[in-house]
Parts: sequence; structure tokens; C-alpha cells
Amino acid sequence: MNVNAERYVVSRTIAATPAEIFAVLAEPSRHRDTEPGDWVRDAIDAAPITGSGQVFAMNMYLTQAGGDYVTYNVVNVFDRDRAIGWMPGQLDTAGNHVAGGWWWRYDLVPSGECTDVTLTYDWSGTPQSFRDQVGGMPPFSEAYLTASLQTLERLVTS
Repeated sequence: MNVNAERYVVSRTIAATPAEIFAVLAEPSRHRDTEPGDWVRDAIDAAPITGSGQVFAMNMYLTQAGGDYVTYNVVNVFDRDRAIGWMPGQLDTAGNHVAGGWWWRYDLVPSGECTDVTLTYDWSGTPQSFRDQVGGMPPFSEAYLTASLQTLERLVTS
């Protein structure tokens, strides 16, 4: 585990292939099944992620953010079976993605018959106004990422 003031990084070895893990992460409709709580709800469009630049929307819930909301995620990392990541944000009035200032990334490295999965959450670009709105960033502890990888492991190994 590596923690700095603006980033959490957690890793876990999972008894599944990179392809099996990547297949779950590339399906927005399965994201709620990889999270330890009820923050991530359902995908608005169930189409799989197929490349960088793609935007996928998710229904979310977070009390600090005002309850129910939709996040629009632009895929900024897509290296099939190796890495996937996205930058959550909103759409402006013209329909353009405006990043919130934080991002998620999963890196997958084969390790024998298993995969070393590293999950990174970086909030270094989050504006102070949003930090104030949600009572500080991030709105969860690093234990949330550890639990997320445990939940991902249960999903891909059951």
C-alpha cells in the first residue's frame, strides 16, 4: 500500500487471469458488484468499455454529494487485460465532459496463475470548492479501496 496526500494505491493478488478481471472492469453494468457499499448504483448504458475516450454514465448515491446523482466517466486508460481507468465528471450544457479532478485506475499484472491488481484513486486535481462541498477529499478512507479489491476478488473467483 502506498499513500500520499492526494492518492491512495492498494494492491491485491487475485486468483483469476488478467482477462477475467479486465472483462468485469470493462462492463459498467458490473461496477456496482465490485464495490463494497451502495455508492455505485447501476450503469445508465450497459455497453462495454472498448477504448480510451469513451464516456460511460453511472447512477450514484453519496450523501455528501447531495444524494442521488449521475457521474459521466471518460475512459483515459484502456490497455486490454493490463490497465483501465476513468475520470469521473459531469456534462456541461453543451454535452462536453468536465472532469471532477479525480480518477480511478486498475493495473493488472500476471503472477503465475493469479493477477496482481493495483487500484489507484487520485484526487489531486479536485477543486477546493468541491472539496468543501463534500467535507474534504476523498469522501472515504483507503480501506474503501482495499474492500473494493476484496469485493472484486469475490466476484471473479466465485
